[in-house]
Amino acid sequence: MISEILKTAGEKKLKIACAESCTGGLVGAALTELPGSSEIFNGSAVTYSNEAKKNILGVKEDTLKIFGAVSEQCALEMAQGALKIYDADIAVSVTGIAGPDGGSELKPVGTVCFGVASKNEVKTFTEKFSGSRSDIRGEAVNFALKKILEEIRN
Repeated sequence: MISEILKTAGEKKLKIACAESCTGGLVGAALTELPGSSEIFNGSAVTYSNEAKKNILGVKEDTLKIFGAVSEQCALEMAQGALKIYDADIAVSVTGIAGPDGGSELKPVGTVCFGVASKNEVKTFTEKFSGSRSDIRGEAVNFALKKILEEIRN
């Protein structure tokens, strides 16, 4: 999938950026796994804390208070922030609860929210993954990469 992202984004001269929380930079690491990634990848902000989400990506305090860091609203603002700070064409964001602790009845472990922003629109998604912390993070990375590929194909 990475080679297809690199090829398609390269042909279209698209720049990609990331904003990551629970994946801790794994999406950016995946995008830079193959040579030539510098042609399409502008960067990734790993904003694990709420303070980093606010200070680096511009996530609003009210968003975090009202909806929480694990929400589509936060994912939307994270993706918009990454699009802006990296001057990218497409940005993906990931924020979730990888576990094994930290879940609640409303947001159990494995809840991961995503944002995909372009100059024209922002889409958000919420997925529920299961397994170990590593499994959840891996599934989140794969989902984010699939969404990047879908976006650059459009």
